[in-house]
Amino acid sequence: MDIATVIGLIFGFGVIIASIAMGGGAMIFVHVPSFVLVVGGMLCSVLIHFSLKQFLSIFSIMKKTFTAKVRSPNQIIQQMVNYAAISRRDGALALEEQIRKVDDTFLIKGLQMLVDGQDEEVIRSMLELEIQYLQERHAGGKKLLEFMGAAAPAFGMIGTLVGLVQMLQNLSDPSQIGAGMAVALITTFYGAVLANLIFIPLAGKLGIYSKAESLAMEMTLEGICTISRGENPTVVREKMQAFVSPTHRSEIKATI
Repeated sequence: MDIATVIGLIFGFGVIIASIAMGGGAMIFVHVPSFVLVVGGMLCSVLIHFSLKQFLSIFSIMKKTFTAKVRSPNQIIQQMVNYAAISRRDGALALEEQIRKVDDTFLIKGLQMLVDGQDEEVIRSMLELEIQYLQERHAGGKKLLEFMGAAAPAFGMIGTLVGLVQMLQNLSDPSQIGAGMAVALITTFYGAVLANLIFIPLAGKLGIYSKAESLAMEMTLEGICTISRGENPTVVREKMQAFVSPTHRSEIKATI
């Protein structure tokens, strides 16, 4: 669970609710038709713009921004150094036992190719294809959230225009103009909150996770390829530490 995302959402809504409560008249911000127009219109536009499969993946994409887990670079380096030591000492076939201890499908695939005796070019081409498809999937999810972030304020503005037209048709009663204007602006409020507190930030978080996961996979790829060449653990460590800034590099040794 990403605590930062949860805290940001809770405090974000908390600040808005507290500001409304301190200003008085909180119930004027509750208008079901306006909320239905913004959310319903946004979802319809998403359904038009994307395929049905992509539309139905909205909740799984949003869930990923809360639950994504990415291994740290040092953890990956440590694993690769250990695998290199095992491979040098007992041969690549000994890595088959390590596969049972791993729950990362990408790493499992790389280790299995080592055990099967695949050469470096085959391993690199297959794993690079995996990374490419992952990046494309994540880019599609990020694009969907960004589109929702753009559509919500747009339908908020549409709702405001609808409310203004309805208000201008009833100018015979000046006492109702203020209330009518307030209702007309509610949809803009809903659209702005949904876009700037939920969809756009979640799209950004998904982009960050995508980059981190791609980096982890690229590090794993380089480690697997280096092991396939029969390099010793020290060389594996030195090559993989190129992915980490000098201030965050630590002295990693084989711990098998």
